[in-house]
Amino acid sequence: MRPIAHADAPELPWIAEGQPLPPAGSAWGPSTPAPGLLAASQDLSAMRLMEAYSQGIFPWFSEGQPVLWWSPDPRMVLSPAQFRMHRSLRQSLHRWSLTPGFELCFDRDFPQVIRRCASSFRPGQQGTWIVPQMVDAYEALHAMGLAHSSEVWLEGQLVAGLYFVNLGGAVFGESMFTTLTDGSKMALACLVSVCLQHGVEAIDCQQNTRHLASLGAQEMARSDFVSGLQRALLRPPIEWGQQTLNWSALLSPRVNT
Repeated sequence: MRPIAHADAPELPWIAEGQPLPPAGSAWGPSTPAPGLLAASQDLSAMRLMEAYSQGIFPWFSEGQPVLWWSPDPRMVLSPAQFRMHRSLRQSLHRWSLTPGFELCFDRDFPQVIRRCASSFRPGQQGTWIVPQMVDAYEALHAMGLAHSSEVWLEGQLVAGLYFVNLGGAVFGESMFTTLTDGSKMALACLVSVCLQHGVEAIDCQQNTRHLASLGAQEMARSDFVSGLQRALLRPPIEWGQQTLNWSALLSPRVNT
């Protein structure tokens, strides 16, 4: 996480409780110490998260920092139709789908998924941005039916998963974990298959990483992302608890291999 104090940084707005967030377009630009940084606040509630996501804004901060709000430009987005169903992933899905006790589902244990994501460190990572305040806020959002988890179970144990936010027809990916080879990719493939079924045009990935790019995610201008988001918000939400992997959607010619 980049520090917010810097001699060359523009003034960062402090948002009091009940005060609206600034528009996404006012985030710090590419020549600043933290491109995409928009504002800081103390509060992080489910209602604040709803406000933020509906405008293309998300929280990202470390322990000991205020709540920092971001809206990067460009934005990393995965079009479900451009998801790269690599041969190795297809083979893993096929092999595990034939294994007794293997299940792909949604929302069976959201609290465990977000906590496993919080405790799953990646190489070079020190600590986690999924701090207890973040966990509490997303669990409250889950209780409202707006935060969800795509899960991989094996013999009654949660072995991989990811959590995401869904407002209308807009889907925002957050974080994932796995204890199984290709496990998090299988959870993502399950999410993608449902998005294809329901006409979801984009899964927000927030920021560019090599891993996301390898799966088909691409950068998009923030203005285009926000415009598409406003259209997606008008669509009905998905009943995630009733969804599971749809092979026919994943193997459609629309999906890259």
